[in-house]
Amino acid sequence: MAKKKSSETPLMQQYYALKAEHPTALLLFRVGDFYETFGEDAIKASQILGITLTKRANGTASHIELAGFPYHSIDAYMPKLIRAGIKVAVCEQLEDPKLTKKIVKRGITELITPGTAIYDKSLDSQSNNYLCAIHQSEHLFGIAFLDLSTGEFSCTQAPKEIAKKLIDNYLPSELILPKNNFEPLKSAFAYEGYASTLEPWLFEHIFAEKKLCSHFETQNLKGFGVEGLNLAIASAGAIIHYLEANKHEKLNHITQLSRIDQSNSVWLDGFTIRNLELIQSNHPNGTSLFDVLNKTQTPMGARLLKKWLLTPLVNLNHIQDRQNKVDFLLANHNALQEMQTLLNGIGDFERLISKIALNRCTPRELKALEKNILSIQNIKLVLQKLNKPEFNKLNDRLQPCQALLDILSLNLVDEPPVAIAKGNVIKSGVNGELDSWRNKAYNSKDILLQIQKNEAIKTGISSLKISFNNVFGYYLEVTNVHKDKVPESWIRKQTLVNAERYITPELKEYEEDILKADGEILRIETELYQQLINEVNQYTAILQQNALEIAQLDILCCFAEVALQHNYIKPQINQSHSISIKEGRHPVIEQNMPKGEEYIPNSVELDNNTQQIIILTGPNMSGKSAILRQTALITLMAQVGCFVPAKEALIGIVDKIFTRVGASDNLAAGESTFMVEMSETANILNNLSDRSLIILDEIGRGTSTFDGISIAWAITEYLHQHPYQPKTIFATHYHELNDINLEDSRIAPFHVSVVEKDGKIIFLRKLKRGGSEHSFGIHVAKMAGVPQTVTQRANEILARLEDSRISTDTLQKVTNKMGSIQLKLFPFEDPKLKSLEEELTKIDINTLTPVEALLKISRLQEILKKSQS
Repeated sequence: MAKKKSSETPLMQQYYALKAEHPTALLLFRVGDFYETFGEDAIKASQILGITLTKRANGTASHIELAGFPYHSIDAYMPKLIRAGIKVAVCEQLEDPKLTKKIVKRGITELITPGTAIYDKSLDSQSNNYLCAIHQSEHLFGIAFLDLSTGEFSCTQAPKEIAKKLIDNYLPSELILPKNNFEPLKSAFAYEGYASTLEPWLFEHIFAEKKLCSHFETQNLKGFGVEGLNLAIASAGAIIHYLEANKHEKLNHITQLSRIDQSNSVWLDGFTIRNLELIQSNHPNGTSLFDVLNKTQTPMGARLLKKWLLTPLVNLNHIQDRQNKVDFLLANHNALQEMQTLLNGIGDFERLISKIALNRCTPRELKALEKNILSIQNIKLVLQKLNKPEFNKLNDRLQPCQALLDILSLNLVDEPPVAIAKGNVIKSGVNGELDSWRNKAYNSKDILLQIQKNEAIKTGISSLKISFNNVFGYYLEVTNVHKDKVPESWIRKQTLVNAERYITPELKEYEEDILKADGEILRIETELYQQLINEVNQYTAILQQNALEIAQLDILCCFAEVALQHNYIKPQINQSHSISIKEGRHPVIEQNMPKGEEYIPNSVELDNNTQQIIILTGPNMSGKSAILRQTALITLMAQVGCFVPAKEALIGIVDKIFTRVGASDNLAAGESTFMVEMSETANILNNLSDRSLIILDEIGRGTSTFDGISIAWAITEYLHQHPYQPKTIFATHYHELNDINLEDSRIAPFHVSVVEKDGKIIFLRKLKRGGSEHSFGIHVAKMAGVPQTVTQRANEILARLEDSRISTDTLQKVTNKMGSIQLKLFPFEDPKLKSLEEELTKIDINTLTPVEALLKISRLQEILKKSQS
C-alpha cells in the first residue's frame, strides 16, 4: 500500500487507514447509501460483479478508480465475491452523518471469507458450508469443522489417511492452517480451495482449551468427549479465535463441540465417494445417488441426508431402528403424507436459528420461527397418534416451546415487513410509548381536528381552521370578523387581507411530536425487536435439538417415499460375512432409463468362505460396471437404513467399501492413468478388513497387456490368500483370470452374457456363471461408427495375435512355479558381479515400500556400473 499523501481528501485518508488494517481483503467502504471500492479493489469488483468502473477526484493527489453499488444490494453482490474466493472487509458508518460536522466515523464491522459466509444467496441450502482447521504433530493431525450457518462444530485427531477421508467427506470451503506449516499441509491434502493462516502459537493446546472453555463457559472440556485430544482441541480453538478475529463475535448458536468417531460408520475414501457418485455425478448434468434418494421436504433434511450417505452405519441396532421406522411409515401412508405436508412448511429451521443468534434475522424471518414452532407442535400430535415406541422417543425429544411461541405471537404483527426500518413490526398494546407515537404519526388528522374543535369551542370562533405550510408549520387561521376573540396566548405569525394566522404552544408541541414520531417509532421498535431477539436466543440449544430431530424425521419420511415410488424392499441386515442380493437394480441408472424400457436386474452372492471373489468378464457396454456399482450402492443404502432396489437382499455388516472404478490422468500432479490406478489399488490393499467390500474395474489396463495380466493376477491371488478374505468383485477384460486355479479356491468366474447373431452382438445384460472368452471390442468399435476398413483390418490382426499369444495354461504353470524358478539375468560366475548377487539375495520384495524399492534399484545400478568399469 502506497504511503498516504497529505493532499488526499479526508475521506480517502480514512479509507487508506482502514485498508491498511486488512490489506489482502477487498474493502467495501460505506459512503452514504453506497458501498464503494477504490483502486485495485475497484478494478477487481467491477470485473467480478459486472458493475461500472469510474474514477473520482482524490484532492490534489490524483484520480482513483471507483466502483460501487447501493448498500441495500449487498445480499445480491456479496455471494458473487465469496464464490470468487475473495476475502471481503465490510466498513460501516458508525455514526449518523446528520449528528456530526466532521467526517463520519467509520470502522470495519465484518470480515467475510468463503468459510464464514452466511448470506443466503452464497449458501447452497442442501449443503453445509464448513470452515476447517488443521494442526499437525509428527504423524497425527488435529482437525476441526464448523458450519457457522448452522452452529455444527466437531473435531478429532487421527492419522493422515483418516484426516484426508474427513476432508473428502466434509468438503470444507476454507482451511485454516498454521503459518509455519501452510504449504506442506495444503499439499498433503491436495487442497485447492481458499486457505487462511494463523500464527503457530494460536494452535497451542493450552491457549485453544482456554478459548473453548471461555466460549462454552465451562471449566473444562470433559463434557464434550474431547478431553485429552490435544491436537483436536488446538484446531477447534483456532477456529473460534479466527471467527472472533474476523469480527464474528455473536457465536451463541455454537452450543456444543462433538467428537468425530469414525468407528461408528463405514469407511468410504475419496475415491469411493467419487467413483460411486454418491453426492454428485462425475458427468455434466449427470445424476447422483443423492439426487435419486432426496425426497426430503426441508433443507436441513437434505444436508443431513448427505451426511448419512457418506457415513453408513455399522451398528446393527441403529440400522434396524431406522429400517423399522421407515417400514412403519410405509404401512401408515396417511400419516406419512400428513407428516410430509407439515415438514414442507418448516423451511430452513436450522439456519434460521443461527441467523437469529448472529443478529441477522429479519422480522419476517422471525415470524417464520413462530410458524415453524406451530408445525413442530402439529408434528408432535401426529407422532402421538402413531403411538409407536420408536417414534415416541423422537416425539419426547421434540420440544413444543410453547412459552417461546407465546412471546412471538404476543409481540410480532401477523405480517411483519422484511426490514425493521420499514416499521409496523411490533403489535399494538405491547408498549404504551410506542402506541402513543404511532397515534401521533398515523392519526394526526383526527388529532388536529380535535384541537381545532376544542379551540373553536373555547374561543367561540366557529370558522376557525388549522392548516400547514413550510414556513412556520401548523397554524390557526382566524378571519378578521373574529380576530377580536383571539386569546392573548396565541402568537400571530402572518396577516392576510381577510384573516390572521396564529400558532399556539400546544400546536407547536404537537407539530414537533409529529415530525419526530417516525424516528421515535423506529427507535422503540428497534429496541423492542432486539429484546425479542435476545429472548429467543435463550432457546437456541432447544431449537437446535428440534432442528436435528426434524431433519432425521424428514429423512425417514424421504426413505419411505422413495421406497413407495421406486418399489424398494426392506433388506435383511445381520452380523454375517455374506452379501446376497436377488435381482438387484442400479438405483441411479434405473431412474434414467428411456421411457418404456425396464432395467434388467441381476443377483450377486458373496461370502468369505465359498464365493469370496467374483471374476467378471464380458464386453464393453454389456453392463459390468453397472453390476459392480449397484452391488456397492445397495450395500451402502442398506446400512444407511434405506430400503433397496432388489427383490430380496441380505447384507452382512460391511465396515469398509473400496472401489477402483475407472481412472483418468492427473497431469497436474504428474501422474498417468496407470499411476492413479495403482495409487487407488494400493490404498485398498493396505487398508483391508475382514468385513470389506472391494469393487475393482479393469485393474492393469493402463500398462502393457502382459504387465496388466500379471498385476491383475497377483492382486487376485493377494486378496484370495489374505487372512481377512475380503469380499471382492473384479471386472476385467483379461479372460486369462478365469483360469486362476488356487488351492481351496473361493474365486468364481462370471460373465455378462451377449448373443452374437449375423456378425452383430446383442447385450443381454444378464450375469451368468462361467468366464467369457471374448471382449467383442471390435464389435463395439463397429457399433460406435469406426470405419469398416479399420474394423476389418482389426479382425485380421486379432486372428494373428490369438494364434501367437501365450496360453493361459502356460501362464498358470509359470505362476505356480514362481517360487522355484530362478531366472539368471546375469552371469553371476563373474566375480565382478558377486556383490550384485549378494545384494539381490538379501532383498525381501514382499516387505519393500515403493520408495525403498527405488533406493534398492539405484544401489544395484551403482554396483553394476562399478563391475562394468
